[in-house]
Amino acid sequence: MDIKKVLKIVLPLALGSFLVWYSLSDISLEILGNYFKEAKYSFIFLGLFFGILSHLSRAYRWKFMLEPLGFKPKFINSILAVLVGYLVNLAIPRAGEISRATVMTNYEKIPFEKAFGTIVAERIADLIMMLSIVAITLFVQFDFIYDLLTKNFNPLKISIGFAVLIVGFYIFTSFVKKATSGFLLKIKTFISGLIEGVTSIFKMKNKWAFIFHTLFIWAMYVAMFWATIPAIEGLNVPFGGILIGFIAGGFSIAATNGGIGLYPIAVASALALFDIPAETATAFGWIMWTAQTAMIVIFGGLAFLLLPIYNKNT
Repeated sequence: MDIKKVLKIVLPLALGSFLVWYSLSDISLEILGNYFKEAKYSFIFLGLFFGILSHLSRAYRWKFMLEPLGFKPKFINSILAVLVGYLVNLAIPRAGEISRATVMTNYEKIPFEKAFGTIVAERIADLIMMLSIVAITLFVQFDFIYDLLTKNFNPLKISIGFAVLIVGFYIFTSFVKKATSGFLLKIKTFISGLIEGVTSIFKMKNKWAFIFHTLFIWAMYVAMFWATIPAIEGLNVPFGGILIGFIAGGFSIAATNGGIGLYPIAVASALALFDIPAETATAFGWIMWTAQTAMIVIFGGLAFLLLPIYNKNT
């Protein structure tokens, strides 16, 4: 048995279990249960609707990367593959991309390495979108973030810190550019692949359709977060809070299996910056995470069942 593979599965689950316990230490199960009972589920379902639209758009966007390679998979199979990928990611981080490519290999006869390569390129586009939302948030909430930093830290130390970061970044990039081996070469290769992936998007035949769907997917992600907020009575979050909460939740999902345990903590910490009571913020984080996870489990499970039925003649 490969110890590394076991640890990759066990450690994230153990971390998630600890974070669940830590998050629930700030709110009793009884109080959290009351929030769930009193939640306005019409808004939760509206948020899930936006989430479903993002999945459909992601499945449709995939064809723009597969067509230049000579493959035209059935849209239904693309949808089912995406849903299976999300479900597998809940159990094993990053394994969803492998399972998604495997589904297309089994049912659409697309070579695994080609299907997987398009998924990696997609992830590059998604990374750019996430960083763009971070940049927009920094611009929109600059005064708020600046005031927050200056209240908690010495402005002179902040300025020195930024100067050190800029100089350090310049020195680091200089070493990376000259790297010929070791860890720095891996970073150099990753950055080169990132740039190549970005430029390849603008070279594809349907680049504007691909870009539209990419923008639409991430707009739906933000809309899902925004639409669920009214589910809790009296929860008023400004637009900047929505963006910061969304970013915190997004990074938590990337850090653990589907954000288990960490998502409510991250979202609650972000909303707390806007004077949202800790109890209410934590409850919203749990409602948001539960809704997203339930959607993935239900639709991902159905996708597993429907794949062999839909492709029974394959």
